[in-house]
Amino acid sequence: MKQKIALVALVVDDYDKAIEFYTKKLNFELIEDTKLSDTKRWVIVAPQGSTECSVLLAKASNDEQKSRIGNQTGGRVFLFLFTDNLKRDFNNLIGNGIRIIREPSAEVYGNVLVFEDLYGNHWDLIEPNNS
Repeated sequence: MKQKIALVALVVDDYDKAIEFYTKKLNFELIEDTKLSDTKRWVIVAPQGSTECSVLLAKASNDEQKSRIGNQTGGRVFLFLFTDNLKRDFNNLIGNGIRIIREPSAEVYGNVLVFEDLYGNHWDLIEPNNS
């Protein structure tokens, strides 16, 4: 048996605002943007060069979903983004006005920082020791 996680849904309030943030500020690629109905789109973004898991930008469609925007995990780090150059990406985050929650630090597994996305979700940016 072979399986893999292909997509992670991220609840957002507006497709276009989310696309702009992820493609312009985090330099992700827009993989797909397909209209499914008057209110729903299938929007996938992914880090540059990524061939594994992507992010599905899922617009909240009711009050319960809206209440989860930016806090899908109760405030803990939600997503983990690996990089081959933490310093370069840290400078990009700073240059794009992204809020840094925890400054870069060296850990046993590599260099890491925590940043906040457009909605307040916390991301680990990790340069693994083996990169």
